Amino acid sequence: MAAQIISGKEVAKTIREELKRETEELKKKGITPGLTVILVGDDPASQIYVNMKAKACEEIGIRSEVIRMDRSTSQDDLLEEINRLNQDVNVHGILVQLPLPKQIDEKLIINAISPEKDVDGFHPVNVGKLAIGENTLLPCTPNGILELIRQTEIEIKGKHAVVIGRSNIVGKPVSFLLLRENATVTMTHSKTKDLPAIAKQADILVVAIGKPEMVTKEYVKPGAIVIDVGTNRLESGKVVGDVKFDEVKEIASFITPVPGGVGPMTITMLLKNTIEAAKQIHHVK
Repeated sequence: MAAQIISGKEVAKTIREELKRETEELKKKGITPGLTVILVGDDPASQIYVNMKAKACEEIGIRSEVIRMDRSTSQDDLLEEINRLNQDVNVHGILVQLPLPKQIDEKLIINAISPEKDVDGFHPVNVGKLAIGENTLLPCTPNGILELIRQTEIEIKGKHAVVIGRSNIVGKPVSFLLLRENATVTMTHSKTKDLPAIAKQADILVVAIGKPEMVTKEYVKPGAIVIDVGTNRLESGKVVGDVKFDEVKEIASFITPVPGGVGPMTITMLLKNTIEAAKQIHHVK
């Protein structure tokens, strides 16, 4: 029997409806959640992402601001802008769109954002809290992945989860989140020996390796939940994931499509973090 498709679009839609209600409740208390995005330069992909974020904020009632800075902006000028936003009580979430021009140190910029306003969940303080199991603002894509796994209604506790990929943005944090849910987690990567055999042990397989359709049915245990984080554009123009979807869907129990799987969840979790940050800053339970 073919796998059930986990639609990120549908899950995101449901969550956004709840976030819209939460935003309305906060507004009754005189609090309007606010997200400020800083875009340095004119990278076309970054502009698309920023516009999508602004539109999503408008959809659920979050106040959205985009600060556009010239490609030649100095590191000091950007740090000054971040410091101003850190002090602004009406700004609850600060996001600096990556990548940044080469004259700017990305790590330094991420570290300059106040942890309580770090809605990307990239600040070392928030990463550290995630690692030791404390409540914090969670990285958006990994948190979205966890929500998609929960949609299957299969208990995560005690399951063997294998994560392919060890990036700071997806692989490591999603491993921490799965550990927090009491899964047994194996983190693998490009240097792992006999990767297909290890992946095939997984009840939950999260693939974030960045290689088009690398994961075939040889990697997948029958009945596994397969979450495909990859987005790869082929020369033909077709967008595919890191998983060979048509092949793997025949043996998995649940699988995410590309596009329309993990992608829609990332911005939704950003909205959730902005609301959560507003509640924490204003001490709303």
